[in-house]
Amino acid sequence: MSVQLNHTIVYATDAHASASYLAEMLDRPAPVRAGPFWQVDVDNGVSLDYASAAEEEIQTLPSLHLAFLVSEEQFDATYGRVRERDIDHFADPAGQRRNEINTHDGGRGFYWADPDGHWLEVITVPYGGWPKS
Repeated sequence: MSVQLNHTIVYATDAHASASYLAEMLDRPAPVRAGPFWQVDVDNGVSLDYASAAEEEIQTLPSLHLAFLVSEEQFDATYGRVRERDIDHFADPAGQRRNEINTHDGGRGFYWADPDGHWLEVITVPYGGWPKS
């Protein structure tokens, strides 16, 4: 049997609002209710299942780093939203290169924090580059 990531739980102070934020930023369908979660589906069969937690609880949990491999068009759309909203973003995960993008492996990428402090990243080329054909 193969092993595939199916879902992960993302804790948020307002699960619906955070799931809606991610869906909007990445042009995903609106989140759907799935039991106690608000679910955002991505194209490779993985879902991000947002669960509500008190702010005090979230502060005790490690923040997540969620990286998304996107098309050039999706990168432009997401980057445009980040810039329109004047959201601080960074070319590096340490947050040293503010309001820049990176060009690792011949692609483009950047990082920004969601409303609960989870580190979101979009890249157009996987780290290490595309496999040689």
